[in-house]
Parts: sequence; structure tokens; C-alpha cells
Amino acid sequence: MAKTDISVRIGPVTFKNPVFLASGICGYGEEYSSIVDAGALGGVVTKTITLRPRAGNPPPRIHEVPTGALNSIGLENVGLDAYITDKLPRLRDRRVDVIVSIAAECEEEFAEVAERLSGLDGFKGVELNLSCPNVNEEALDHGRNPSFVEKITRIVKDRMKDRAVLVKITPNVTDIGTVAKAAEAGGADGISAINTVLGVDFDLGTGRPVFFRGSGGYSGPGVLPIALQKVWEVAKAVSIPVVGIGGIASVDDARKFFVAGASAVQVGTSFWQDPELPARIVSAFDTHPEWMRKGPY
Repeated sequence: MAKTDISVRIGPVTFKNPVFLASGICGYGEEYSSIVDAGALGGVVTKTITLRPRAGNPPPRIHEVPTGALNSIGLENVGLDAYITDKLPRLRDRRVDVIVSIAAECEEEFAEVAERLSGLDGFKGVELNLSCPNVNEEALDHGRNPSFVEKITRIVKDRMKDRAVLVKITPNVTDIGTVAKAAEAGGADGISAINTVLGVDFDLGTGRPVFFRGSGGYSGPGVLPIALQKVWEVAKAVSIPVVGIGGIASVDDARKFFVAGASAVQVGTSFWQDPELPARIVSAFDTHPEWMRKGPY
């Protein structure tokens, strides 16, 4: 019997199935190699890389809450040079389909990162992290500005014509559809929605926020209705594929994103508690490919 085709095409690239690990969940894609077969998934979005290394925010960086987790990582990463030299080759050797998450402080940095990556093999696309809520630099949180989103998307896509270019957009805006349309106008092949929701928790012993910076990014099962709403809005606003992210903790959660208009999903916070979840979702879609249809059944 022929294997079910549950591949998904995003721009010039075809992925074997529509289930990915979200950026930041499994580091550079090798940290969880002993407990998940990333090669059997649609792909892995590696943690965000910047041109130069970043130390990130002071600890604590992760704070668990009953319905998920708050994080304040601050884009800690090894920088582009070390990523190209040490990290990407290991994923290529494991035959993992990689999407590289990238961020930068200015147009010139985005151009340089995209230019240097474009000549390499071992990855199928990039995801532009234009909306990190856990940094002090405003330049790293420019996803609220549609004109900037369009400009940066065009800069990267011009250098990545043979790769999938996804734009990850923030839910912390009034009209997410406008931002998605700007990314599409800039040449994006797909929209990743959503990034984390702003949240805060307090230490009753000190009366201060649990994080040094105060607010952090909220993710996990509690954001599912918000993510579904935003994906629904984005899917109605653009004609390119939408990758749904936020709160997926079961097969049925993933299915709901397709009903909302998504073409693929990324599993995030729940992976830490249930590392077999992505594989179960792939298996479910393989058995029921009709679940990948958009809208009402």
C-alpha cells in the first residue's frame, strides 16, 4: 500500500509533513535527539540566531504557570559564525529538515545574515523573528510596524529565492491581518502565527515580577484560543500558507488550526512535557489526511 502523502509546500520548498518543532523548544535541534526523531517531522525551527552572539537575559528565564510557561530568554545564542560552523552541519548529518530562525537589529544585519546563509546547504528555509518580546532593544521588536515588516521580508526573500521564507508575527497588535499582509507584500512564502503573548507574574515574597525585565512571553495550552483567533484572522487576510503556533497540547488542538485556515503547525511548550506529541500528530494526519483540509468539514 502506498504511503499517504501529507506533504506541505511552502513557497519553493516541500516538507514531508505539516508538523514542526517551534523555535526555542529544542535549542539548535540536537539537544533532544535522544528522545525525538526530528527527521520524521516536517522540520525543526532552530532557536533564533543573530549576527553576533548574545548572552541573553539574567536568570531566571523560564517560569512555569498552571496553563503554560512564561519565558524571558532574551535571544541568547551562539551567533551566526558558530551556528554555521558547529550547529548546522550536525543537523545536516542527521537529515533533519531545518528552518533557521533569524533576528537582527537593522536592515543591514538582516541582509548580511540572509546573504551568508543563502550560499549554504543543510536547511530549507528561514523564519524571521520580527517580534521578540524579551529584549530591551526596540530594534529587535519591530514586528508591529507593517512597513518595516514588508521591507525586511523583501530584503531576506531577495537573497533566499530558493528557500522558504516564513515571517513570524506577534499577537500583541490590534490588527494582525495588516502585519500579515505586509509580510505577503514583501514576498513572504508563509506566515508563522503566533509568537508569544505578553504576560507577567509576581513573586509575592518580594512584590516584584519574577523576571528581571518584568514581562515575558507567555506560551502553552492557555494561549490556544488566542492563537486560533489570530490564525483565523491571518488566514482570511493572506493567500500564502499559515503555520499555526500556540497552545497545541493534543492531536485535536493541532486539527483546530487547520480548521482555522492553517497549512501546517508548530509544537512548542507542550513538547517539554510530552516529547512524543509531535510524532502522534504526524501519525494522526497520516491516518486521516482529510484533517488537513481547511475550514469546515
